[in-house]
Amino acid sequence: MQGTVDGFSYGAVTPVAAYIMACLGAALGLRCVVRSVYNERSWKPGWLALGATSIGCGIWTMHFIAMIGFRVKESRIHYDVTLTVLSLAVAIVVVGIGVFAVGYRGVSTATLCTAGGVTGLGVAAMHYLGMAAIQLNGYIEYDIAVVALSVLIAIVAATAALWAAVSISGFLTSLGASLVMGVAVSGMHYTGMAAVGVHLHGRAGGPLTGESPTSMLLPMLIGPVIFLVLAGVVIMFDPLLVLGDGEWNKGRATATGPTRERVAAGGGPRVPAAWRADRPDRPLPHPDPDAGSLFERPTRREREPEGTAGPRVQEW
Repeated sequence: MQGTVDGFSYGAVTPVAAYIMACLGAALGLRCVVRSVYNERSWKPGWLALGATSIGCGIWTMHFIAMIGFRVKESRIHYDVTLTVLSLAVAIVVVGIGVFAVGYRGVSTATLCTAGGVTGLGVAAMHYLGMAAIQLNGYIEYDIAVVALSVLIAIVAATAALWAAVSISGFLTSLGASLVMGVAVSGMHYTGMAAVGVHLHGRAGGPLTGESPTSMLLPMLIGPVIFLVLAGVVIMFDPLLVLGDGEWNKGRATATGPTRERVAAGGGPRVPAAWRADRPDRPLPHPDPDAGSLFERPTRREREPEGTAGPRVQEW
């Protein structure tokens, strides 16, 4: 006997919420990877680990928020706690493999294809491991062709995400990439769910041993959601992560030194008259905007004027 499957029992609430969480995890993860790649002074393993955990938590949270809307009309649904937690670990580990591979080896064709394939297969494994945690009065059967399509979508999405992580540095472009990744991850999930069919037992089964969705999934979602919020706070307090490398340097140069256009025009830095009034031998600040602050790291040449024993004269 075939069961009646409904993947949208709460209407558009669960798919929209799931998509938002997928985008949030992707956005945080991309900014962390950008931080590790474009700033050599950063602690690369830490930022890559934070990025991988953010993306993994976003994917896992997306999956189980969507599963809250999954119902079988003729049977109650419970979830095995061990398999559910294991699926979260799988998501973080496989994303970490891909992120660390491209973070240290770059986006060569071989590295990208290998890391994208491993990560995509791992994301698909997370999805179907989470499906294996379902307990009901019957068993789940799959359309193999649709399953294969969902795995292909996962591999393509993972490969595109890894490429974007080390190739896109701007804030707005990273935001756009995260929105596309959210579509890809959600598309993989609902394609996989389209392959699901439920075959019910002819008689009522015994009591289910797992936990109900409301008593298990909702409390378990709190942890990953809190982690994503904390990761977002870390990123908000790092201007380089929010603005991107180019924009951050541009803002720093504008705030702390003269612009290139002003130096090229011969204007140089504006120096108060009092700066030279009390000490005529005091050097002017260096006009090179790449030197940082106006009064930071002046590069100068000193010489002793011929035939004089007076103070040193500094040339700029």
